[in-house]
Amino acid sequence: MTRLNETHDPKLRSWVAAANAADGNFPIQNLPFGVFRRKGSDEPFRGGLAIGDQIVDLAAARALFEGAAAEAAAACAGSTLNTFMAMGPRYWSALRLALSRGLREGAPQAAKFQPHLVPQALAEYALAAAIGDFTDFYASVHHATTVGRMFRPDNPLMPNYRWVPIAYHGRSSSIFVSGHRFYRPVGQTKAPDATAPTFGPSKRLDYELELGIFVGPGNTPGSRVPLEEAESHVFGLCVLNDWSARDIQAWEYQPLGPFLAKNFASTVSPWIVTLEALEPFRCPWTRDASEPQPLPYLDSPDNRERGALDVELEVCLETAKARAQGKGEMRLSQGNFRHAYWSAFQMLAHHASNGCNLQPGDLLGTGTQSGPDPKDVGSMLELTSGGKSPVTLPTGETRSFIEDGDTVIMRAWCARPGYPRIGFGDCAATVEPAV
Repeated sequence: MTRLNETHDPKLRSWVAAANAADGNFPIQNLPFGVFRRKGSDEPFRGGLAIGDQIVDLAAARALFEGAAAEAAAACAGSTLNTFMAMGPRYWSALRLALSRGLREGAPQAAKFQPHLVPQALAEYALAAAIGDFTDFYASVHHATTVGRMFRPDNPLMPNYRWVPIAYHGRSSSIFVSGHRFYRPVGQTKAPDATAPTFGPSKRLDYELELGIFVGPGNTPGSRVPLEEAESHVFGLCVLNDWSARDIQAWEYQPLGPFLAKNFASTVSPWIVTLEALEPFRCPWTRDASEPQPLPYLDSPDNRERGALDVELEVCLETAKARAQGKGEMRLSQGNFRHAYWSAFQMLAHHASNGCNLQPGDLLGTGTQSGPDPKDVGSMLELTSGGKSPVTLPTGETRSFIEDGDTVIMRAWCARPGYPRIGFGDCAATVEPAV
């Protein structure tokens, strides 16, 4: 079943010229939402929409809309999008349609929209939502197996993995928008031959290539979200780097899981690509017949037919030396979310299956996304075989894990023949020395 509409028409072009670039992130078929203000200003942060290299200031432009679209635009005027997220698909779609019609080539309203554009080059961003809760899943069987094999060669995948969408509750206060800098984490570590742990900076700082899923309307305490209804609770997706200190994690994670190894920083891209924009890139979610099939509450014909999302992922690294030499960034690894063992909708349905009340703006991480190909890995832990096989960079430097001064840049996009590229924008952060 297709749910495409006029906003997905691949022939649409925008009067914002940069939106028509073949290699751009934000064509008129995308229209992602975020929160911004002009750089260096004391303006309030407010909702915006990316189109080409511009931002539509939704607070300033809200008088241009009518009906449900006007209500939705008004909800974007504040410093977060939580109210807009809570409104649900009818309002999201109404505003998307009104913006699509106003930004198309030949739109009668073009002259009215023009004054409300802000160049992205002149903008700075804040988190798009006040994130009440952050839950990080472990939805890549390839990542789970590879990492498990490092620590449990005879039993790499725990028996519950193929039945349960595994997750843990993370720390929402240390989620930052792309472009931030953070201090190298410190904590307890213990060398294999040591008799006692030591306290100090992590020597095995790692990235985790993930997507983030922003919750739209929540559910009341004690109620569930059936899998068949889960997509109406998904506002959209962003790129997520859930940083990890592998040496701290190895010592502290038993028996309750990671703590200081994960609570110091997570990075998200500023723009949220709506689920509606991703409609052309939905694809069948499959489970090999030789493996356990999902329990009934995690299975549905619609999820089987279109539960997966074909989203390309990549990680690049720019070292301080590369910046100084003008050599720029180097791609480290790549992946695709379609390989995930559990779909975004299964994750959300499972989260609420015991009556947990999800709330607008909550963030669900997909977990590190690695694919079946050895090059499709989502962490340095996998890329360097736990630090045993360092990566050589164009500068002549090597990396086993992330060093001080390094900037990690993650990107995601959707592409298919005959359709404009749908980009998510950059998710970047730089590591400072520990204090």
